[in-house]
Amino acid sequence: MPEGSHNIISRKKIVYPVSKTFKKYLKRYGREVQMPITYDSLRHYEGSMPCLDKNGNDTLWETVFYHPSITQEIHHALIRIYSLLKAAGANEAEDHLYIERIDFCSFGNSQPFRIKVVNHYNDVYSYIYVKIADASRILGLELEHLLSPFSINYLVHDQTLIEEHIAGVPGDMFIQNFLYNPNYNPVRIAKEFVKFNERCFARLLGDMRSYNFVFDITPDFDDIQFVIRPIDFDQQSYEGRKNFYLPQFFKENRVFVELVQKHLNKEVIKQYQQEERAQLFKRIKAQRHRLRDLKASIDEDELAPPEKIRQLALELYDYFGNEKFLECTGMGDILRIQLREIVVNHLKSD
Repeated sequence: MPEGSHNIISRKKIVYPVSKTFKKYLKRYGREVQMPITYDSLRHYEGSMPCLDKNGNDTLWETVFYHPSITQEIHHALIRIYSLLKAAGANEAEDHLYIERIDFCSFGNSQPFRIKVVNHYNDVYSYIYVKIADASRILGLELEHLLSPFSINYLVHDQTLIEEHIAGVPGDMFIQNFLYNPNYNPVRIAKEFVKFNERCFARLLGDMRSYNFVFDITPDFDDIQFVIRPIDFDQQSYEGRKNFYLPQFFKENRVFVELVQKHLNKEVIKQYQQEERAQLFKRIKAQRHRLRDLKASIDEDELAPPEKIRQLALELYDYFGNEKFLECTGMGDILRIQLREIVVNHLKSD
């Protein structure tokens, strides 16, 4: 792949508020709930210290501290949010939980707080994230829930977004520590990257550099299976360049592209692409009513600058040859036609 074809991130993404119509959709499907604490409340911490990993390396997160007079109140509110996210508000187990740590990351668009929630009885812990409620990111989470093989657990209230941790090995760590493990079949890794590439392009999820997705590694009875899951949804239907929605065009993913080129021929790649489109077709068909409601809820929403909408519409027209892209006035329209193209292409291949 030529160096010039790689995607480059030049500017920080604009954060878009959640519109009234989108909020109605989220409330209808159980995503919008009243919360005892907001993202802005957590910003009022008094001090911080670097958060180091187990090897003493700086993680770029800061562990934050609050005034003693409000710490207990904040911890209680976060445990309540954990209960809302994990147990639909059932509070029988809340007395068994405590907040061990609150970390903050100033990098990235969502500037998240990461909350470590621990069970008193067995020291088993979970993470939840408190972030700025960006409409693009929430759209990305909802599409991941509807169109991927996985369920996504998140809640929204006003300008606060709560997300469940998505477990797995970050792609950049996988490259460094796991990719060349002799017990791992490189063909299976290459196969999964092809399918992940197809999923991202179909639903227009951008910026899937290696540190924005994780590997879910599952030992099977005769081999080890791999699934790639995105963990960053900020760039859902935002960028104007078509190739931005194809993970193969990021230099951080070059090693996976080389793996595909080494182990898969064109016929096998096409087979895996068709398999993924077939699964997407089934999910689109099963979720067509909810997808229709989602589309209607964001029809008038601003999710990207006008120049990016025009650029993406033109590039997808050049790619597919579908003139309907040129009639699009928003990212919601582009996404609808993009998903329809996947369905049409699947039907043509049958």
